[in-house]
Amino acid sequence: MKTRNLSPQVMFERMAAEHRPIHRFDAKRPFADWKAAALPDVLATLGDFPPAVPPNPQLVAEWTHDGLRKQRWLIDVGPHISAAFLINYPADLADGERRPAILCCHGHGQFGKEPVMGNDSSPAIRESARNHNYNYGHQMAKAGFVTFAIDWIGFGERNPARKPNHSNLGEGRDWCNILYLHATMFGMTSLSINVAHGRAATSFACTLPGVDGDRLGVMGLSGGGTMTLWMGLCDERFKAVEIICYSDLWAAFGIRDTNYCGMQVAPGLYKRVDLPEAQGLIAPRPLLIDIGVYDSCFRLDDAMSCYRQLEKIYAAAGVTDRLELDLHPGEHGWGGNRSVAFFTRWL
Repeated sequence: MKTRNLSPQVMFERMAAEHRPIHRFDAKRPFADWKAAALPDVLATLGDFPPAVPPNPQLVAEWTHDGLRKQRWLIDVGPHISAAFLINYPADLADGERRPAILCCHGHGQFGKEPVMGNDSSPAIRESARNHNYNYGHQMAKAGFVTFAIDWIGFGERNPARKPNHSNLGEGRDWCNILYLHATMFGMTSLSINVAHGRAATSFACTLPGVDGDRLGVMGLSGGGTMTLWMGLCDERFKAVEIICYSDLWAAFGIRDTNYCGMQVAPGLYKRVDLPEAQGLIAPRPLLIDIGVYDSCFRLDDAMSCYRQLEKIYAAAGVTDRLELDLHPGEHGWGGNRSVAFFTRWL
């Protein structure tokens, strides 16, 4: 008698093993033709974007920390919702001078943007920064860039369960998934909402003294790498992109390892592209990829498979000099070995 499979997990794994995305990259096809067909199809998976609103900014406080000038603002980023906006200014920024600015995307974790932007006020936040070299928003400002960040929905101050929100509706559940379900009911995704909020934060940053809106970059770790990818795809104001520890294959980290959530996905995305193709759609803009040799979240074998496919896409685009790799001997975290030189070169 034939052995039948009753596991839906095994079903999806077998589907992934047989799957070939519609826009899988083929070096025999001209890059421009491939991108022209793939990019709008990929962006369409995000669904609707919430409309833009005036920021109505409120400066809450300004202080100095480790030689940097820092500010906290409250801004409106969409209908019915605001965000706390943090910005770090280099100590040597002169009056009237405008510097390149980097949107620093946080990843998963209860503290959201705080460790990224240099908050080291508690042992738990310091441990988060230390474990993942996570304070790139602080370090890049020390290196001379203006840096800014907000919390994505479901994280930090925009987690419904945390101060100042105090909701226990999703107790014991992942707010990434709850908010994704909410979004799809309105024809949106968490990604489309977060991208809209990230664009709003970027537009506000460009109105501030010291920010050169023609020299913008974006960087982020893990879930922040997800947001970095999508901010880069959706907003061409970003002239250079650094994706940190978010290189892999959907069949591996998604289907096999179930290492994803509602923050990272869109309906039909894998039907259209795998992750290396999504990253390749950044081309011809400069892209720096960080991969941790000992990353326990995105395995080295699959991460390097993703990068090798990405190399082929940048080669087809004729811009191999615009793709860089920081392969660092660390865990799931920011390598930090090439970032300053990379953004200095391209911004």
